Amino acid sequence: MAVIEVKDLVRNYTTGDGLFNRNKRIINAVKGISFDVQKGEIFGLLGQNGAGKTTTIKMLITMLAPTSGTCKVLGYDSFGQEKHIRHRINFIFGGEYGIYRRLSARDNLKYFANLYKVDKKVRDKRVQELLELVGLSDRADTRVETFSKGMSQRVQIARGLINNPEVLFLDEPTIGLDPLGAEKLREIIKKLQAEGTTILLTTHNMYEADELCDRIAIIKSGELLKLGTPQEIKANLKPRRIEAVARDEITLEDAYIQLVKGSDDE
Repeated sequence: MAVIEVKDLVRNYTTGDGLFNRNKRIINAVKGISFDVQKGEIFGLLGQNGAGKTTTIKMLITMLAPTSGTCKVLGYDSFGQEKHIRHRINFIFGGEYGIYRRLSARDNLKYFANLYKVDKKVRDKRVQELLELVGLSDRADTRVETFSKGMSQRVQIARGLINNPEVLFLDEPTIGLDPLGAEKLREIIKKLQAEGTTILLTTHNMYEADELCDRIAIIKSGELLKLGTPQEIKANLKPRRIEAVARDEITLEDAYIQLVKGSDDE
């Protein structure tokens, strides 16, 4: 069953200078991409900075309206039927603060639990479980403003799980995490999938994408280049980079570079 349905999705921005909108210009951020995500799947959305990944996610999580095309989550349009979606999903944006720095980690989670109307009978237990999950139970009552970037990101991860979402959107979630922290997050993602959570992930870490994703869509300049399993994306490509030739095998990173650079030559 498709939990996310994207068909011919387009998002344009209009820019201009000054009060009278002079030098008006239309920016095509997403140019008619199509894909679906099945229930319980980890789906990777890969691309360079500015490829349209975050714009696509913002449309899916009801933050942006599509210019045209279909954009459905859990069977509902992300724009117009958002009230049926928002309480059943959550998101984590890497490198951005989606938490309150002057509150403690525990109070942040309690605050967001209240926003999602988590039953008070289970709220405190869930907050404690999430603090333990991300390794912050010993700093639970410390203000976030004293945390490192990596610790703050772990609070964000816990916040993204506070409502036990059916669909979780992760936009470069390992930014700011050290290797052990990133490994811990990958373990959490695998555990969530085993429990039935559907996950859409963007990352620049090709090892991470290869390890986690059931299927991957590679986009460039708002257009879809390739869609398939990591094995399908790597298939029928020959090693080109010196490192790949020496290994006599192609990694997802090799395939990604070939596909993205190759599209410039067409």
